[in-house]
Amino acid sequence: MTQPPHDETATSEREELREQVDHTRDKLGLTIEALAGKADVKADALGRASEVREKAAAKAGELKEKAADLAHQAHDRLPDPLKDTAARAAEQARTKTAAAGQLWQEKAPGPLRQKTAHGARSAQDNRKVLLATAGATALVWLACRRRKG
Repeated sequence: MTQPPHDETATSEREELREQVDHTRDKLGLTIEALAGKADVKADALGRASEVREKAAAKAGELKEKAADLAHQAHDRLPDPLKDTAARAAEQARTKTAAAGQLWQEKAPGPLRQKTAHGARSAQDNRKVLLATAGATALVWLACRRRKG
């Protein structure tokens, strides 16, 4: 009767089974983590929102750069006499505005001056828009003048 060899076989089989159980447990843990990651809808939505936000910011930067380039191209294409006329008109507007402002300070009541000052600050903050509008107005005026003349 050889009992010891049988015990060695049983022991090695137990070790193999333990290793298989440990391996299966590790794989199961990884699978559960992967499923939990897929089930985390909030984190997935936040990640996608972040991606969309980054893409939108990049696209806005591209569009802003393109608009600035087009504005420079349009400015470069204007004939010099038109640029000079627009510059003179702008200077006249500045001069008349200064004179009107002086008169306003002398004649207008205090609360009305405060509201007007607030509007003037807003206009200064949006100076580019106002200048573009003035330029467009000058172009329309010149075009109408040429048609009549």
